[in-house]
Amino acid sequence: MLNHGDICIAYDAKRAFLNYRGLGNYSRTLLAQLSRYYGNNHYVLCTPKDAHTYLWLSEAPFEKVTPQGWWSLAPSVWRRYGIPSALRDKHVDIYHGLSQELPEGIEQLGCKTIVTMHDAIFMRYPELYSATYRASFMRRNQSACERADRIIAISEQTKKDFMEFFGVEESRISVVYQGCNDVFWQPIEPQQIHAVTAQYQLPEAYILSVGALEKRKNYVRLIRAVGSAHIDLPLVIVGKGNPSQTRLLYETAKQYEVTLRLMEDVRTEDLPVIYHQAAVFVYPSLFEGFGIPILEAARCQTPIVTSSGTCFEEIAGKGALYVSPTDEQAIGQAIRDTMEDNEDTRTRILTALEQTEKFRAEHIARNMMQIYYETIHGHRG
Repeated sequence: MLNHGDICIAYDAKRAFLNYRGLGNYSRTLLAQLSRYYGNNHYVLCTPKDAHTYLWLSEAPFEKVTPQGWWSLAPSVWRRYGIPSALRDKHVDIYHGLSQELPEGIEQLGCKTIVTMHDAIFMRYPELYSATYRASFMRRNQSACERADRIIAISEQTKKDFMEFFGVEESRISVVYQGCNDVFWQPIEPQQIHAVTAQYQLPEAYILSVGALEKRKNYVRLIRAVGSAHIDLPLVIVGKGNPSQTRLLYETAKQYEVTLRLMEDVRTEDLPVIYHQAAVFVYPSLFEGFGIPILEAARCQTPIVTSSGTCFEEIAGKGALYVSPTDEQAIGQAIRDTMEDNEDTRTRILTALEQTEKFRAEHIARNMMQIYYETIHGHRG
């Protein structure tokens, strides 16, 4: 435990309150970790509104700050320009932008600034984004990189990308890995398996993937790979997407004679059993900044097939089977190989589980807090 005294840290916490995917999970998990191990600090959470879903974010040691007065009529504008004035009397030591941007004028507070960079996918795969979004996000990322006292990257891959695409000096950027929800660190009890299996009517054996239903996740190729390899197991995908993407996946599954089940509304508490009961977990994403589902699957001792050429080896090490995400034949063969209960598969499962130790909550909280203290005091180590 670090012992440097109490500090006040303010956050751009929009995603913590309002986002239910990767950025939201990152923000909530980090805040929970910091409050558990460093509850003596004061954490000020700036959000344009509150969906009142995560009530614990409104309890000590957190303080919630939302737009007031005429700012409440334009909450998105407040997030870009109004946060500094809202924090003026809070005696903030550090402002931490949790999702790749900093508000304009934050320097007026006289505090140190930190920004977390998750990925530069919009630079690597521009075709996945509209030109307007890409230009806007690029400007905000560039501005944050130039103005932040310190930059956090969630993986070595992301660190390299921001050094390459945004010219960030290596001395200003540090890697602090993500963790995953506490439920994945608890033992899975037999009664849980029975209850969750019955509630969701899970097949006896299935291939599992977890992630939003979007093109980058590469699910169309996954379905083709399963069908072309004639793997006689249903494919279960946990994630949400728009109607057109859902329709495309079902149409592809029908064409390739794959039994597909899309599960949208799954409680986080039930996910460990869904992972654990799968014959194999497949994460064929083209590119990610981290890949929390890989960590979750490793914790649940589910054999893993995932994409080569990205950051995923930082998570699973030698505990997964890696294939090109564009090679459908290789994906299908890897799934077949991993489904076999042999020594190689068992070894990979244990190796992946061992790898998860570096993602424990106390390690991540300590690493982040160390960077906070170093930034305040102007030195490292």
